[in-house]
Amino acid sequence: MTPVECAACGNQVLCEKFSMAHTSVQWTADAAAVCGEYRDRMRTCAALRDSIDRAVGDGRLAVADA
Repeated sequence: MTPVECAACGNQVLCEKFSMAHTSVQWTADAAAVCGEYRDRMRTCAALRDSIDRAVGDGRLAVADA
């Protein structure tokens, strides 16, 4: 898994991309406690999703070969 930092708040999670549509995200206890969007909005965060997409786009997070 690859660390990805949220551009909005700086929290870091671990990610793995199995395809463009399938992402595994492992939240640390600290990141889950600090991110208000994750806590309050059904265990997701739009800013983190954007950060993951940027990480894929700039090559910091690879998409597994299908």
